[in-house]
Amino acid sequence: MIDDIAERYRLAGWWTGRRLVDRFEAHVTEAPGEPAVVSGGDTLSRSELWDASGEVAEEIRRSVGGGRRVVVVLLPNCVEWVVMFLAVLRAGHVPATLPVTTPEAHLRHIFDLVRPVLVVCAGSSRSTSPADAIRQAAAGASTGVAVATVDGTRLAMHGPAVPPARAVDVPDATAHMMFTSSTTGPPKAVSHSEDTLAALNVQFADRFGLDHGTPVFMPSPLGHSVGAIHGARLSLFLGALLILQRDWDPVTALELVARHRADFTAAATPFLMDLANAPWSGREPKLASLRSFLCGGTQVPPALVRRCRTELPNTFVTPLWGMTEGGLTTCVPSSTGSQVENTVGVGLPGLELRTLGADMRLRSTGAGELVMRGPGVFNGYYGQPELYAEHIVGEGFFRTGDLARIDPDGYVSITGRAKDLIIRGAVNISPVETENAIAGHHDVVGVAVIGWPDERLGERICAVVQAGARLDLDDLIASCAEQGLPRRYWPERLIQVDRFPRTASGKIRKQQLRDELLNASASTAAADPDGVGPDRSAAG
Repeated sequence: MIDDIAERYRLAGWWTGRRLVDRFEAHVTEAPGEPAVVSGGDTLSRSELWDASGEVAEEIRRSVGGGRRVVVVLLPNCVEWVVMFLAVLRAGHVPATLPVTTPEAHLRHIFDLVRPVLVVCAGSSRSTSPADAIRQAAAGASTGVAVATVDGTRLAMHGPAVPPARAVDVPDATAHMMFTSSTTGPPKAVSHSEDTLAALNVQFADRFGLDHGTPVFMPSPLGHSVGAIHGARLSLFLGALLILQRDWDPVTALELVARHRADFTAAATPFLMDLANAPWSGREPKLASLRSFLCGGTQVPPALVRRCRTELPNTFVTPLWGMTEGGLTTCVPSSTGSQVENTVGVGLPGLELRTLGADMRLRSTGAGELVMRGPGVFNGYYGQPELYAEHIVGEGFFRTGDLARIDPDGYVSITGRAKDLIIRGAVNISPVETENAIAGHHDVVGVAVIGWPDERLGERICAVVQAGARLDLDDLIASCAEQGLPRRYWPERLIQVDRFPRTASGKIRKQQLRDELLNASASTAAADPDGVGPDRSAAG
């Protein structure tokens, strides 16, 4: 059956076997002087990027030899990231791309899992030695990992290369490794082929009218799947200018989009909210040239979508649902206002979406766990085949872990994560509706709704809020009621925080947040036996 599906994708033209390197080389030949990537004051044309990556590819081959080995690229958003990524591909090796914020414990886990021969990273501050976390993780890996720092578009090696006998060749099915955002556990190594990633690129280009003349703005980390797929790979695939922002600042982002006439971007909800809030004195509206803003990573509150119609009048803002594992749904310009606000859209062409019920039956409409199969879906968890097998049901459908509802028109509404459900009095409650209502409060900047332990009910609904003013639980409940949120979803506890722990993609690390708050509450209770604390609870 799997072979039949692959043949179907080839016949549809989604899987051609053509490498990303070959596609970009054709763009270089066609117009070598066209700008390829810009970051800060650095700009490389197509031919300059091609020449620089070719030189580094030779260095990589001299350092770690031939074969198909894993090379980790661990750099911030910069011209060098694109050079190194393209160089790894041209050297015949397999890039494994990571955000620079990846903690040492996760680095050590990843190095043991994928057994890279080389890590390419930036130096520590202004020195030429690798950052301590990377060096220590590499030194502690079971197979040993060589480290190279970037010096302009050259490599400076630190430590010996992995002995050839201990290096591992990667199967042809894996062309690029990316890693899950790990909100609840260690990252998983997601294996994509040239075909699965090309399918996503070509389908996005078709859906949003992208080509070599539509610059791509990418503030999301290139080490995360959003930046890698819809930034670096998409721009190389199209031959389009890639505009990078290294350090996030919304005013700078507005200026970059205006200066380079960016057409397309994909970024997490906090980026969109910051842009909507940012001051702007330009002659044109904010993001005037940007036709499409795909917003994902976390739930996009309907109130934010409505506000962007005023703040960003030239830009089609659509929720983006997807995973490092692939898939991807968006709304389209013909979608209704309600569909854009209340769903995550429809799947890309060829993406089959179903819901899996408690009876383990797959349905094309209705509620359940969302499962998917399609030309842009990954082909396995590298080094963990048994884990991949556990996620497959039916004839090759991948279990996403997201709870969803599919309507008769194919529009998907995400109702929560199976792991995020709050169990209150034996009733499962998804936090999504409560989070959307709270996000509509004019003072709220960010929100996460979690389960708070309760002796009688098991858990109660706890709203953790980042806000521009001091909030009261009663005021928050009143706001939820005004928006029509059913009483059973009202928050019963309110905790305000200055910031949320987030992944590189902008997702709130709910388990970490919950653990930190429970630990802080226990410490406060021990020091304050009368029970006077900074948060408010409602009885009931």
